[in-house]
Amino acid sequence: MIKVHGIPGSPYGRAVLATCLEKGTPYRLVPLAPGALRGPEHLARHPFGRMPAIEDDGFQLYETQAILRYIDASRPGPALTPADPKARARMDQAIGVIDWYFFTPNSAMTLGFNRVVAPRLGFPVDEAAVAASLEATRRCVEVFAGFLADGRPYLAGDALSLADLHAYPHLDMLSQCPEAAPMLEGTPIIAWLDRLAARPSFATTTWDRLLEAA
Repeated sequence: MIKVHGIPGSPYGRAVLATCLEKGTPYRLVPLAPGALRGPEHLARHPFGRMPAIEDDGFQLYETQAILRYIDASRPGPALTPADPKARARMDQAIGVIDWYFFTPNSAMTLGFNRVVAPRLGFPVDEAAVAASLEATRRCVEVFAGFLADGRPYLAGDALSLADLHAYPHLDMLSQCPEAAPMLEGTPIIAWLDRLAARPSFATTTWDRLLEAA
């Protein structure tokens, strides 16, 4: 069983849990309080004080990309990494866009935090930051719509891949922001979101479902 240390509601943590479910791999979520991220116990797992981090029979690993690739490579079940080099490169590209352009300050991370996370946790909302994030967020939406152009059902092509598992939790959170509605309208991202939301791996890892389980 893989032990996953993370905060319920984190899109990165959700990606790890969904990947475990897609591979049929048992996991146990170990909830972290936000204040615990800088504590010595968690810093021993993740020296940068972020999450998620996993433990698998004594093997410790952090960084979501690395965790997803490890789970896919080390567990039986359907392969989540395309065999075709071009599809695999597209998968890597989509994952990189999330980490380098989407989940960054003044982009969709800022919008999602202020419209979804902050109200739920009782934090103040920074309207100036929301306004400043819209241009970069719109650009990210355009890029992901391009990944799904020409009727492609998944980000790397015809089959579910780590790209979808990595990206869906972020785009799902974005879709809950009122400012995102006109950005997403008319794009293939809407059907992609619906397609992935129907999968048990994501239906059972929503923020509310994880809080209930925790």
